Amino acid sequence: MKFTTERLKIRPFKSTDIEDVFNIYNNSETCRYLLHDKWTLENMQELFDKKLENCSLTKESSLSLAVVESTSVIGDLSVWFTGTKDTVEIGYSFSAQISGKGYATEAVNQLVKNLFEEVKVHRIQATLDARNLASQKLCERIGMRKEAHFKQDYWSKGEWTDSIVYGMLVDDLWANL
Repeated sequence: MKFTTERLKIRPFKSTDIEDVFNIYNNSETCRYLLHDKWTLENMQELFDKKLENCSLTKESSLSLAVVESTSVIGDLSVWFTGTKDTVEIGYSFSAQISGKGYATEAVNQLVKNLFEEVKVHRIQATLDARNLASQKLCERIGMRKEAHFKQDYWSKGEWTDSIVYGMLVDDLWANL
């Protein structure tokens, strides 16, 4: 899957993207609400290689996409099938340096459009750490609805955390335009 928006190119990762991706995930604040810790010089190649392997969306494999502004990777989009018929989950991370410029909304909005129009999924969902207010706002901006709030359902980084699930059907996308 490859596509463009007004300001961005979204494409599979290339081996030359490793430094830009490291800069995204070597930030404690960026990784605060993610399931993994920040990347280190020691583990970056191993972790980046997994992104390179995730180059197509199938029932057995997830898809990782680079969000490129000009010549730099500023974000990472992930998509995987959940196991429920025609349902995918999305995840995303963006460089702290581009916060507040609308790039994440632009990229994720186009991703969900492509998933509905090209992949023909029935449902898209996102599961977030409830403390991640920026991610909640992004989901709401693109027309996702908050469907569940689970109290202390996930053990993450030494503490129980709440999870929020957002969901979207194709009708929600068109209602948001």
